[in-house]
Amino acid sequence: MSNHFKNIHLGSLIKERTEELQIQTSRICNFLHCTEKDIKEMFLSKSLDSEIILRWSKLLEYDFFRLYSQHLILYAPQAAAGKADSPAKATILPQFRKNIYSKEVIDYVLEIIASGAKTKTQVIEEYNIPKTTLYKWLSKYSKNQA
Repeated sequence: MSNHFKNIHLGSLIKERTEELQIQTSRICNFLHCTEKDIKEMFLSKSLDSEIILRWSKLLEYDFFRLYSQHLILYAPQAAAGKADSPAKATILPQFRKNIYSKEVIDYVLEIIASGAKTKTQVIEEYNIPKTTLYKWLSKYSKNQA
């Protein structure tokens, strides 16, 4: 699953989920108001319009937007709070907690440490994960895996 966060090909992931749930093409066509040809094109598309992603998420009961959120957490972490060289700019957009790590992201991070692909220090620096958070994960989840 970890590669899904780095190189997101939404169409193939939607197709995978559709096959898992064994949803009939006719039901998809009715729900999305489209043709079978449109569905096949969506399955081949790397990205889709957000309204279509929302409809697929509802139909397949899976939050496809979360794939993008997890990508941002891992591969485009927010700047560290309190940086003197770039003052925070006010925004009217909704503000979210800095990082919400899914179980898949935690598993991915622990997997790359366990495999030796990255050190703890590299993970902390590259993914901007707080040291205390990483060590809590290691303590909590390494016991479960033993």
